[in-house]
Amino acid sequence: MSDLPSARRPAGELEAEVLAALWSARQPMTPQDVQTALGGDLARTTIATILARLHDKGTVERTRAGRAYAYTPTVQDPAGLAARRMHTELGREADRSTVLARFVSDLSAEDEQLLRELLGDGAAPQPDAVRHTSVQPDDAWRDTARDAS
Repeated sequence: MSDLPSARRPAGELEAEVLAALWSARQPMTPQDVQTALGGDLARTTIATILARLHDKGTVERTRAGRAYAYTPTVQDPAGLAARRMHTELGREADRSTVLARFVSDLSAEDEQLLRELLGDGAAPQPDAVRHTSVQPDDAWRDTARDAS
């Protein structure tokens, strides 16, 4: 075995870099546009493959731009990407109630409070607005979630 460090990047790193380029552009980008935005170190075919994978995952949408495709992210930021992943995982399970109950039962007290505030009025307030609202703790909610798991 060699002691040389691997030239491979960690899983998802290239996808994250490509998404970051798309987010910063705020307009559809072709693989060549992305390659230029990333500094040209990656082959255009590598970027095209990453974009195709992101399209297959539903993370970007594409439209024809001449002979190529132009890509636009379907999520607005890393938080939106994390939320999409959570939805995907939830969708893989038939017993959604148990999955959600177990997820909630493992939340920190701070995250539980934040979730309560987000669910309180049925609307998703802006993160800064959430921190300024006040909701009384309800231990029965957490106990119910734990009982379901």
